[in-house]
Amino acid sequence: MTTSKIGRYSKYIRPISVLMDLIVLSLLSYFLFRNFNLNIFYYIIYLNIGWILTAVFLKFYSIYRFTKTIEIISKIMKQGVIFLLIVIAFFPFSNQAVFSTDRIVLFIVCSLVLITISKLFLFYCLKTYRLVVGSNFRFAVIVGYTPESIQLKELFETKKEYGYQFLGYFSDKKTNQEIKGNLQDLKTFAITNHVDEIYCSLNEVSNVQLKDLLEFADENNKTIKFIPDTKEIFSKNLKIDYYDFFPVLSLKDTLLNEPVIKTLKRFFDIVFSLIVIVGILSWLAPLLAILIKLESRGPVLFKQGRPGIDEKQFYCYKFRSMRMNGATETEALKNDPRVTKIGKLMRKSSIDEMPQFVNVLLGEMSVVGPRPHLWSQNKIYGRKIKKYMVRHYVKPGITGLAQVSGYRGEIETEKDMINRIKMDVFYIENWSLILDLKIVYLTVINILKGDKKAY
Repeated sequence: MTTSKIGRYSKYIRPISVLMDLIVLSLLSYFLFRNFNLNIFYYIIYLNIGWILTAVFLKFYSIYRFTKTIEIISKIMKQGVIFLLIVIAFFPFSNQAVFSTDRIVLFIVCSLVLITISKLFLFYCLKTYRLVVGSNFRFAVIVGYTPESIQLKELFETKKEYGYQFLGYFSDKKTNQEIKGNLQDLKTFAITNHVDEIYCSLNEVSNVQLKDLLEFADENNKTIKFIPDTKEIFSKNLKIDYYDFFPVLSLKDTLLNEPVIKTLKRFFDIVFSLIVIVGILSWLAPLLAILIKLESRGPVLFKQGRPGIDEKQFYCYKFRSMRMNGATETEALKNDPRVTKIGKLMRKSSIDEMPQFVNVLLGEMSVVGPRPHLWSQNKIYGRKIKKYMVRHYVKPGITGLAQVSGYRGEIETEKDMINRIKMDVFYIENWSLILDLKIVYLTVINILKGDKKAY
């Protein structure tokens, strides 16, 4: 007997979202292009087909209850870039149509703004609906009682906006008051309680049981998902390759290893660093040079060897914020007597780091990436902390995810460094242009607010 999925699924949300987007595109194209010597009816059809094909290719409407906001914005930006090319591509094939750059830019900007607002509004309305009304839920059970399955249950309970109701564990191997029964009991329970999703711990089921569960899920229209018990491997992005008909899982390389992405990031670095060097450093550097020289003897710039990409040394530049001393391999502490008065001001606002935009322009650093540590820190923590050396797979950055997440400045305990490395590794494995822009934005906000760890 096949159970139907009633009421709780958002099965109408995606068609409504598509329809709203097509209405926005149609109305905007009608009002903005109707006087441009083109058949507006055909152009609207062309744009709608182009939008839908692009959306299918980019999986634009593949948004789920657990999708992050930053992923939604990333999808919108990708869709916008491809769709812009489609909008422009029509004009060379229409002899009489008038090409207007201003009107096309206005159309794209207005379309993306309205679609972004509607998509985020719909997304947050659904989350609020689940939290306030207590509807649009999916009922879930977990096969297996492992540390990973317990974490998943806690996630269901803490992230109410995801819209999951956890109904219990099922296990043949363990007994516990939270365990509802064994795997045979699961089938009756799932049908009686209209369970939508079965999460299965791979550690607790045999191949025969797994096959039986898959057949049960198929026959009764249940979704079955798997909980990996080797998180160190499966927490990474995986891809599946087929050797003829034989499936093989392998770890995906980070996007930052892709030549196209490297070029894009390098282009961003060059443009951003030139803007800062010409627009700010050109007048700020002479002013700071005078203030630094007036307070203490020594050079205006401080340069220090730091480990860069592939652990190759480069010289990292800063405005000198300390009196001349022989302890350059010791990080600054709170109320450090070595720091000058102008140095305190520069450190508080992170102005002392601005010469590193020259490092960025030279290709030794990136605007966003893991901060370059001291060589002494590298030697100590490289042996102690797992995945520490992963941070050398990419160029070091002026700012990074760790810094905007509260893990900048003095390392007081080993846990401080562990948290910093976690952020660095997450950034490397989950890079996106949106994430870079978000980190830059949060860095500016932190500079304006003042960071208590900036000393």
